[in-house]
Amino acid sequence: MLANNFKKSLLAVNVSIALGAGFSGVVVAEESQSQNQVQENVEVIEVRGLRASNKENINTKRFATAVVDAVSAEDIGKFPDSDVGQALGRIPGISVGRAFGQGSSVSIRGTDPSMTLTTLNDQNVASTGWYDQMNLDRSFNYSMLPSQLIGGIEVYKATQANLVEGGIGGTVIVKTRKPLDLESNTSFLSLKGEYGTLNEEISPEVSGLYSWKNKDETFGVLVAAAYIDREYLRQGTEADLDWGGNSSVQPSSFLQDQERTAIDVTLQYRPTEQLELGIHALSLELGADSTGANMYFGTDNNWGAWTPEESVCKTYNAAGVCTYSDTPKDRGSNVFFQNWARQGEMTSDTLEFNWKYQSDTYEISGVLGHSKAEGGTDMSANFGFGWWGNAYVDGNGLKQTSDANFDQVNWWGVVDATGKQIKLDGADLGFTVEQLPAYGTTSTWTGIKGPNKDEEVYGQVDFDYYVDFGAINKLEFGVRYTEHEFEKKLYTAVYDQSKITAPADGENAGGFANYFSVQDLYSGTMPIGYDGWTIPRANRDAMINATLSLIDQFAYNRSGYGKIEEDNLSLYAMASFEGEGFRGNFGLRYVSTDVTSKGHIIDNSPADILANNNGWSEAPVGVDGDYNDVLPSANITFDLSEDLILRVSAGQAITRPNYDNLLLSKVTGYPDDRIGNEEITYGNPDLKPMKSSQADVSLEYYYGEDGLFAVTYFIKDVSNFIVATTDFNQQIGVINNDLTTPADDWTVNRYKNAGGGEIDGVEFQWNHAWDNGFGINANYTYTDAGAPAEVYTDNLSRFTESSEHMLNLVGYWENDEFSARAAYNWRSEYMIREYGNYYGNRMHDDFGTLDLTFGWQVTDYAALTFEVVNVTEEDDVQYGAAEVGADVKPALQDGFPTWSFRGEATYRLGVNFNF
Repeated sequence: MLANNFKKSLLAVNVSIALGAGFSGVVVAEESQSQNQVQENVEVIEVRGLRASNKENINTKRFATAVVDAVSAEDIGKFPDSDVGQALGRIPGISVGRAFGQGSSVSIRGTDPSMTLTTLNDQNVASTGWYDQMNLDRSFNYSMLPSQLIGGIEVYKATQANLVEGGIGGTVIVKTRKPLDLESNTSFLSLKGEYGTLNEEISPEVSGLYSWKNKDETFGVLVAAAYIDREYLRQGTEADLDWGGNSSVQPSSFLQDQERTAIDVTLQYRPTEQLELGIHALSLELGADSTGANMYFGTDNNWGAWTPEESVCKTYNAAGVCTYSDTPKDRGSNVFFQNWARQGEMTSDTLEFNWKYQSDTYEISGVLGHSKAEGGTDMSANFGFGWWGNAYVDGNGLKQTSDANFDQVNWWGVVDATGKQIKLDGADLGFTVEQLPAYGTTSTWTGIKGPNKDEEVYGQVDFDYYVDFGAINKLEFGVRYTEHEFEKKLYTAVYDQSKITAPADGENAGGFANYFSVQDLYSGTMPIGYDGWTIPRANRDAMINATLSLIDQFAYNRSGYGKIEEDNLSLYAMASFEGEGFRGNFGLRYVSTDVTSKGHIIDNSPADILANNNGWSEAPVGVDGDYNDVLPSANITFDLSEDLILRVSAGQAITRPNYDNLLLSKVTGYPDDRIGNEEITYGNPDLKPMKSSQADVSLEYYYGEDGLFAVTYFIKDVSNFIVATTDFNQQIGVINNDLTTPADDWTVNRYKNAGGGEIDGVEFQWNHAWDNGFGINANYTYTDAGAPAEVYTDNLSRFTESSEHMLNLVGYWENDEFSARAAYNWRSEYMIREYGNYYGNRMHDDFGTLDLTFGWQVTDYAALTFEVVNVTEEDDVQYGAAEVGADVKPALQDGFPTWSFRGEATYRLGVNFNF
């Protein structure tokens, strides 16, 4: 499109994002602060249907000056996606990491998810996790955010000066709705029922919106809310070495109650045509109480009871792990069974005040806000059962050992671990509660509380001045200041020793109380393992309460404390320009950050009530660091013809170090039930951010009303990677009591900046719609991403969650009454790294899902929807990809099939009302 026609077409850019979750309404166009576009008068436009939504997405891409893709609310509503992360996976170059049944992280163009910056209305939103062992990084937890509250999403894959810094991969801007953009008394209600093929439970989901404004359209209020209460079940097969270093297989299940509540409130006041004031509040809460069930049985020597000559393992891999065994029925291997009970939740609350004043020649705007997230594990407990029986107190007050009923449960058959998934052919390991020992004892090395908190106070002022300096038509200046704080704590149970100390059988039990009837600990049944064997279902609350009854108090654990304080200042200047057949912007962003990391250090201080505090300083100490940088950027678009656009972008971006890298010290693997995994990691608050010099070149052809074919080449040169160095058998001044012979012997990790990596690739995108109601959206991304191998303990030079190939195919049909959509998403294998170098670092096999959506507009005010996610029930397959000898456990080496979980199809039937 030529320059003299450009302004006339800006109307298409300024169409604001449609209402989500199937709602179609009247919207008023509004310029996004983050877009560099000429101001235009706008008009009311009605956006309806799948095709209209695609038009809007294409227009956003077409008239942006940077490399931008968008998802309208119509897209989110029509896709069977329960959260924003899953909806983003439809955009070229974006892959979504799924965790616990939900899209939880977003990777852009092969970068680590922590390199993706997510903002809410152009500002950071605090985020954390529900699990105390989760990675402490800066990625946003998308499972918190329901799609029903969102007006639209923009993804900036190239940088520009007025974007908040922090996203080497890209910046995701999530937009909420405003009441003055909607008709007064706009109302929306959605009711859904969800059914999963694994959990076989029906879960309710409800969402709604009400928006009002006065007749003068100077004041408006919008309230939106969403609620879902679902039970997530994951079942499959895990494998590892047992506590004695013998090969074992672990059929497992994970059951989680996911109760999510979200409330969004926006007040908007426009007393004059020039001045606008607003208040926005967002509250998110996700309850995540869970129960884990694991069975362990040996595949070579029955927990070390058999000699090498008696071993049933036929083949081992190069890492020493059994890959094929055949256990005779008359020589069954003993089975160990355990349950984990955890209480956890996460919340995120944001309150923001914003204002804008606009004249004929300039615009000034500002925002002041506070975002705070809290999460972590509230309590954990563990109960285990083996072939040896458990202690209890008889009616005479004497300590006894119950019958070893569980020795009736034995494994026999073939375990084939030669492929990417373990195949079991043999005994059904299902059992009843009567086959457990009559009493269970809680594991006293558990019982922890691991809260964490993420908080930011932010303020920003932006000034846009419209000029006529030749081709330069606008100057933008801004300042942003934030105070960010991340804090983690650990509280460890101090048990009443009289209650957990058991005398010999037949002796007076005294105060011994660590025995609980299994009839109270279990209620009902549940499946376990890939084959779904039936086992007793743990009563999570009973296990938690039983453990709490033995605890005197929870003591502050010095080694588990860490606090990061960051003061960030950023300034930017950007100029926009436009001429005959070209437009764009160029600018600089200055970033200055002061870091203070607080925690306890080793200084040989004595222990307090908690023995694990021995050696750690009684009071936290602080260590400072700082850095600053100047980030240039330039974006230019050439209108080669009315329908052909050439876009070129170049710039620099940073991603700040993860919190894990900044914490002064952190202990993992201690105390627990394994020997040799005890590590201490010393963080470095003086680490510099990773920095990328990057460029994009795209050629985009727009045809018809809503046709698009585009190809984009991108390259990123990333420096200042954060590398972990590891030293073994180190003395730190603290005794390691997990060793067979306690000693001051630890594995020590340290962080430093070193090395660099490069990412380059190409994106292809095609959107086409026919006049008969059919349409197709297709995109493919090839990414060649190489990170320095020394960054990762698996020694693989692959970015985390980076797939070489990604493909999206979406076909749809609609008329005024009915609609149908099929969406297929596929990605090649990618690395998952989580929960430390001992528990994580797995290669996820290539993964593809087919999702279906059907709609029926029954009346002008009511519509029915039917959605199916993962129609083909694609399995979740993960295996060890590290070479033999890497600093990960043997089960994560030499291609061993470490994890595989059954795929689940999810069905949702819903009805939407809008007025």
